[in-house]
This record gives sequence, C-alpha cells and structure tokens, in this order.
Amino acid sequence: MPDADLEPTIESNRVYEGRIVNLRVDTVRLPTGRVTTREIAEHGNSVCIVPIDSDGNVLLVRQYRKPAEDTLLEVPAGGMDPGELPRDSALRELQEEIGHTADDLRPLSSFWLAPGWCTEFMYAYIATGLRPAKLAADDDENITVERIPLGDVPMLIQSGQVKDAKSILSLVMTLNLVDGDKC
Repeated sequence: MPDADLEPTIESNRVYEGRIVNLRVDTVRLPTGRVTTREIAEHGNSVCIVPIDSDGNVLLVRQYRKPAEDTLLEVPAGGMDPGELPRDSALRELQEEIGHTADDLRPLSSFWLAPGWCTEFMYAYIATGLRPAKLAADDDENITVERIPLGDVPMLIQSGQVKDAKSILSLVMTLNLVDGDKC
C-alpha cells in the first residue's frame, strides 16, 4: 500500500496564502477509520551549505531570526526558486550570503525539516574551493559573515552558540567527513 493511502485526504482547505508560506488544513481518514485534521504549512524546498575555506575555517552567518527572537549563528541557507535545481540554489545562496562561490560542491544529505507540520525539504552541501563571487543579498536580510575554525564547531554546538537544527546537522555531518579524511 502506498504511504499516501495511510491517511487519505478527504478535504483540503487553504486558510492562508503568503509570500513564504501557505497554510492549509487537511481532513484525513486514519487507518482505524477515525477522521481527524492535519494543519500543514506549505513551504518550498531549501538548501543549506557548509562552506570551508582553504585555511580550514567554516564561514557561518549571523542574523536575527524573528520567530526565535534571537540572533543566530548558522550555516548559509535559503529557499530554492521555482524550477531551480538544489545545486544551483546552493551556489546562488553562497554568493548572496557570504560573497563566495565554490569550485567543489558536494551533497551531504537531504532531509525534512519539520515533517509533522511542514512540507519543506532541505538539501545540504559541503562547499570547498571557495573564491569571491558576490550576488546582491536579499533586501530583507541583515547578515554578517564569521570565519570559525572547523575544530571549534563542536564547542559552538555544545555551548548553544549554534542552535538551529539544519546548522547542527550539516556541521556534524561535515565533522564526520573531516574525521574520516573524506573532505
């Protein structure tokens, strides 16, 4: 049985349409026959990138995040434009957020960000062979770039200085690659 058949949608109502996210409420039938609702945030797919320079530093971005009411230290990331391939989106985001492109861009993994309530799927990359190449930043972002020795990343995560899931996951995957000399 296809997974979609586990909770067939009886009715779907879009309750909000926005620039970044749409919200809908689906009425579904559970395998037990019970009818219930699912609140779903429709969000486009996205990318995140761990850029490492020739000195072994990771280039992180610091920016204020209103939902968290905090300034976070994160890996560069962003949404994919319609029809854009994940790799092309990653290279574009590097140029917009850190002013560099990468000669070597390799996939780390891909994952659902919050599958209990959101449709966003993220592609994670590691970028090396960095060289300057700047695109205009998004007009609603205020980003500063910080170069951090890759060896300092575990302490930044453990101390809570890096605290968003995409950054923690992609940085830990990168550290595992470096420890295995695959980077």
